[in-house]
Amino acid sequence: MKAWPAILVALLAGCTVGPDYRRPETPAVEAFRETPPGWKEAQPRDDVERGKWWQMFGDPQLNDLIEKIDVSNQTLAASEAQYRQALAALGVSRAALYPTLDANGTVVRSHSPGSTLGGTTAGRTLTSYGARLTAQWEIDLWGRVRRGVEAAEAAARASAGDLAAARLSLQAQLATSYFQLRALDAQARLLDDTVGALKKSLELTENRYKAGVAARADVVQADAQLKSTLVQTVDLGVQRAQLEHSIAVLTGVPPSALAIASLASFETGVPAVPPGMPSALLERRPDIAAAERRVHSSNAQIGVAKAAYFPQITLTALFGFTSPDVSVLFTGPSRQWSIGPSIAQSIFDAGLRRSQTEQAIAAYDATVANYRQVTLTAFQEVEDNLAALRILEEEARSEQEAVQAAQLSLSLVLNQYKAGTVSFLNVVTAQTALLNEQRNAVGIQSRRLAAVVALIKALGGGWHES
Repeated sequence: MKAWPAILVALLAGCTVGPDYRRPETPAVEAFRETPPGWKEAQPRDDVERGKWWQMFGDPQLNDLIEKIDVSNQTLAASEAQYRQALAALGVSRAALYPTLDANGTVVRSHSPGSTLGGTTAGRTLTSYGARLTAQWEIDLWGRVRRGVEAAEAAARASAGDLAAARLSLQAQLATSYFQLRALDAQARLLDDTVGALKKSLELTENRYKAGVAARADVVQADAQLKSTLVQTVDLGVQRAQLEHSIAVLTGVPPSALAIASLASFETGVPAVPPGMPSALLERRPDIAAAERRVHSSNAQIGVAKAAYFPQITLTALFGFTSPDVSVLFTGPSRQWSIGPSIAQSIFDAGLRRSQTEQAIAAYDATVANYRQVTLTAFQEVEDNLAALRILEEEARSEQEAVQAAQLSLSLVLNQYKAGTVSFLNVVTAQTALLNEQRNAVGIQSRRLAAVVALIKALGGGWHES
């Protein structure tokens, strides 16, 4: 006899209608172009703790700013609330697995008309008291409720992936904005140094003009170059203020409440990021996991739709008391009870259930296509940033050589100008070339850091070397 409950559960589970879930296949990628080959079957692992990836840059202020995202960023707070909403929806679905028990009490006063046959008889006014407990339970013979719970569980896990993806996106956005701000600070320092050098050049030119060995045009050119550089400095200030405001909003504070002081130098190194294997990308990117779990949820909804073709069996029980006299309400003669199943089956619905099933299947197909597209986009993002890092590294080396050459060129031209063998136009050209090369070097460094952040985001945040 003890085996009957287990047998009943097995029979009920075997009656679940609708397709069992199988993860859709994705385009097979054996390896990233920049890495050795290697592939293994992927399992979602976006819930694995990855650590604070931004700490690899070794910038305490960046660490403090990113930590504030979890505390006060409103976009993340909205995503977290949506996740809690999904968990609550899961609780609603699970509640349908269990019986419901309702209690009610009634006091009804009614009047019935008297008889008019053979004369007039006065009607009667009665008061009836009642107290009842009603239990109801849907016997989930076809798996409609269980498929609904399965769909809600997958939807809640997808919402968890959305929350992780939102957090990662905000962290990457802040890190990118921060490095752009630091690059502007570095360019501002270059412009300040250049302004100092141009002031000396202007003073030198004025002295040579007063001595009669330089033309007035040289003084005008030196003054124009100085003012043009000052204008560039002001323009950098506008860009910096906007980035600072953006970072403030990301940390959840008004722009007026955050001030980021300039650093003495921009020496943040470009860390190496191991991309791993393509299968690991599917395991740790939260947006991919969320898309895959939406496929699971849609698959379960097909079962819910198909279960509507079968009768709905509900077991109902009632126990209570009814009496016209409240003083004897809870006595044996006032007791009433009932128990029994009910079966409901739709006979004709004008194609409603068929259309609902087709709708569920189409929704499933859409989530499968979206899952595959998200996966393809993820592979593209990794490849894009791996290529960017490789090419920018080569560009950085070439740019450093260009800066050194421009510095040497300016030194030679200044000596020639002091000796009177070249015009000041040559000096202007050399100074402008040096400033451009130096700013290009800073820009490349900023782009490399942005590419690292983008690669980390494309890889799903962090990684485990094991």
